[in-house]
Amino acid sequence: MAHAHHVASQPYGILLILVLTAALYARGWLQLRSVVIPAWRAASFLLGLILIWVAVASPVAGFVHKLLTAHMIQHLLLMTFAAPLIWLGEPLMAFVQGLPRSVREGMAALLLRPSMQRFGKAITHPAVCWLGATGTLVGWHIPALLAVGMESPTWHAIMKASFLVTGLLFWWPVVQPWPTLKEPKWWVVVYLFLATLPCDTLSGFLVFCDRVVYPGYQSASHPFGLFPLEDQQFAGALMWTVVTVIYFIVGGIITARLLSPQRSQQNWIAQQRPVGSAAPLTARQRMETV
Repeated sequence: MAHAHHVASQPYGILLILVLTAALYARGWLQLRSVVIPAWRAASFLLGLILIWVAVASPVAGFVHKLLTAHMIQHLLLMTFAAPLIWLGEPLMAFVQGLPRSVREGMAALLLRPSMQRFGKAITHPAVCWLGATGTLVGWHIPALLAVGMESPTWHAIMKASFLVTGLLFWWPVVQPWPTLKEPKWWVVVYLFLATLPCDTLSGFLVFCDRVVYPGYQSASHPFGLFPLEDQQFAGALMWTVVTVIYFIVGGIITARLLSPQRSQQNWIAQQRPVGSAAPLTARQRMETV
């Protein structure tokens, strides 16, 4: 099939991009040393890259046209797991430090323009991030749009890219990586709770619907003995469970920090200063001197 050939032809290109991304990150991380970006953050970033590979270029990706469950695993890996792990790795700080000095200076001049700063603030506004991720999730699961994404290699690549990009946007206000690190806020818990609603609605519909919603999966082969309706129900239950549990855990962690004694919260903020406050200064100083 054309899809199988297309999937088989792209893993090496994707793997090369991910390896180059990891190499750039490692170069910046080694220059900043682990005092600025702890080793656990670097491991988090690399794990995020590995999950991206699993989602789009590993043998698992070959099942997305045969099982709705495989498609659901793909979008969960990109939006719910890889995206927050990447931000926890403080990639922007490492990338800036890893780039050649001439490129850093050019990027700094571009990013310091008022128009670019306004654009950055607008695109990372919590409402924009929430609507972007929700719109992508719901939109690509409309039967007609999902059929387009599955039938066209180009649109399928766009679908996967949109899952990752909007996933990164969604988690930006939650993780708040450099250079926007702040104290946790109550609204983040509400933000996560509201994000579960469209996921739960879509999941519930897939679980309790008594017919196959996506005809493309009805005519596909049945790997692992899963019939189309069973596959659909399992995919819906998987998304329902994973999203609810992950958002509940993250919301619980943020709530625990907010409810902790003032001294503990001040200690937490102090521990973040090497990444959120002192590190940017160090990075700028090194950018000027390297």
